[in-house]
Amino acid sequence: MFTTELATVSYIGATILFILSLGGLSNQETALRGNLYGMIGMALAVLATVFGPQVTWAGIPWIIVAMLIGGSIGLYAARTVQMTQMPELVALMHSMVGLAAMLVGISTFIDPEASKGFLGAAKSIHEMEIYIGILIGAVTFSGSIVAFGKLSGRIGGNPLLLPGRHWLNLVGLLVVIYFGREFMNAHTIQDGIMPLAVMTVIALLFGIHMVMAIGGADMPVVVSMLNSYSGWAAAATGFMLSNDLLIVTGALVGSSGAILSYIMCKAMARSFISVIAGGFGTASAAPAPAGGAAQPAGEVTPISATETAELLREAKSVIIVPGYGMAVAQAQHTVYEITKFLREKGVNIRFGIHPVAGRMPGHMNVLLAEAKVPYDIVFEMDELNDDFPKTDVVMVIGANDIVNPGAQDDPSSPIAGMPVLEVWKAKTSIVMKRSMASGYAGVDNPLFYKENNRMLFGDAKKMLDEVLVVLKS
Repeated sequence: MFTTELATVSYIGATILFILSLGGLSNQETALRGNLYGMIGMALAVLATVFGPQVTWAGIPWIIVAMLIGGSIGLYAARTVQMTQMPELVALMHSMVGLAAMLVGISTFIDPEASKGFLGAAKSIHEMEIYIGILIGAVTFSGSIVAFGKLSGRIGGNPLLLPGRHWLNLVGLLVVIYFGREFMNAHTIQDGIMPLAVMTVIALLFGIHMVMAIGGADMPVVVSMLNSYSGWAAAATGFMLSNDLLIVTGALVGSSGAILSYIMCKAMARSFISVIAGGFGTASAAPAPAGGAAQPAGEVTPISATETAELLREAKSVIIVPGYGMAVAQAQHTVYEITKFLREKGVNIRFGIHPVAGRMPGHMNVLLAEAKVPYDIVFEMDELNDDFPKTDVVMVIGANDIVNPGAQDDPSSPIAGMPVLEVWKAKTSIVMKRSMASGYAGVDNPLFYKENNRMLFGDAKKMLDEVLVVLKS
């Protein structure tokens, strides 16, 4: 068994490893090392907790059984979940953190032993920790479940905008505050159960309503936001259990998630409040109504796989812009084969990644890393935008909104002001899509009609396979 002093030292070591892990994950070259630091830190934290002074020998078998069940589920998910399913898996994991915070809060409140020793102001602070912890956990749990449904296609991407939704949220907040006072003034567990139950139901409904009101175009921000919420839920759990490591770890996740949400919002030229307010971004491909954003005019110029291969063969500089369509088609491995072939022929080929490409932060980077695309040819949007005029061919694979010139040219566009990859400035751009449907934001794309743009229609993997065959022939 760990002594109190040894457990404390282990927690400090785990905290340092978690910080080093975050630092490692901030760079592609050090990401593997960052993951290793995180795994070692978590193993140390679990051992120090399971064999720490707060756990009796009688409870260890139960904990081991729970760990074996949870570990088996996690191992199965890691081995079977496709990279295209990663965003919804992340959302589902966030929901588990919220559920854990709820259950820990409820069990802490109804267990007389858990509150023993808290008197006066300390008792009030402890009860407030429980109340707020369950509130954050419930919002995270239900919101993440809805996000999982939206990302997996089980729930439509259209925002659900209830009449007077902001007033509903305000009334819900006031009710939560009122019952919070009732909970704090409760003298017995029986008296506190009812206010706690009402708050929990309202928090669950708020989580559902909040994410349902957010459209498909904002889902990358939602994933990041829920990541932050799960961190604060974990921190709240740490306060309830008087566990310093949970508090620190939760604060690290919560703050880093909040910073990432800010970065994502900035990349979409939107404020965090406007994302939470909802209403932007649908899965509909319908054109904008009259009086809205100007509609693109002209005809598209289709291109074949053979012609695409010829353009790539003659090019000296190529930039590939991947999007969610590449993930759906699972075309990243073929993209790597094309990249490898062109680089061997002396072509300067690079990848341009938009901060909100895909359905979660870093989605495209993960896919490219899985396909073994070299880190040194993967660049962020700001690093490449000035190079498009000097580029012979740009291939846009399944992306739409992140390459929409309407964000710069059309002040009435719903995505006006959103930073985009300026692919239309290249000598030739090739957009790979299944159809002419609009992107996840539901906005038509003028890029398709530009004179220097070509449309390669069809499944991305199938068409890229054909391009690769022609290149090698």
